[in-house]
Amino acid sequence: SMAGLDFPGNAHYNPPASDCTNIASFELIPWILGQCDCLQAAKHLLEKINITDASFSDAFPPSPLHWMVADKTGSLVVEPMAEGLKIYENPVGVLTNNPPFPYHLYHLVRYRHLSAGEENASFEGLTLPPYGGGMGAIGLPGDYSSASRFVRAAFVKCHSHSKEEQQDRHIEPA
Repeated sequence: SMAGLDFPGNAHYNPPASDCTNIASFELIPWILGQCDCLQAAKHLLEKINITDASFSDAFPPSPLHWMVADKTGSLVVEPMAEGLKIYENPVGVLTNNPPFPYHLYHLVRYRHLSAGEENASFEGLTLPPYGGGMGAIGLPGDYSSASRFVRAAFVKCHSHSKEEQQDRHIEPA
């Protein structure tokens, strides 16, 4: 799978170059998905491309994007920066809009104390059990910024596991 997300102020596209494969930003997703059957094949192609500044039409200039490519084995983030095309291994398997991916990963450290569990706290021998589910996630950011959405998406992805014996439940209409 592949997704393009808003990357204003950071996306940098180049004029066509003679020494590599030139792909317009609006062509990248169908070009990769049309040729690759796995993440490693996508990475191999991405390492040899130049994302160009070609427009779809005069009315539609290139959208500033960065991309996530994923399969069942993992995920990559692709960011066209002024200093060159950056390809990152994505250990959390999520991506949101701006800022650049290294910031998103660094920002996660602020939330390393969060937990999917519910710990009992104690003060001077007074045990304070949680009064509801999700208490380990207190402090998870709730605003609409892309950095906060990244943290929430990473937290949910990392802590939402189904038990093997759980099955999809199909409910027949009455």
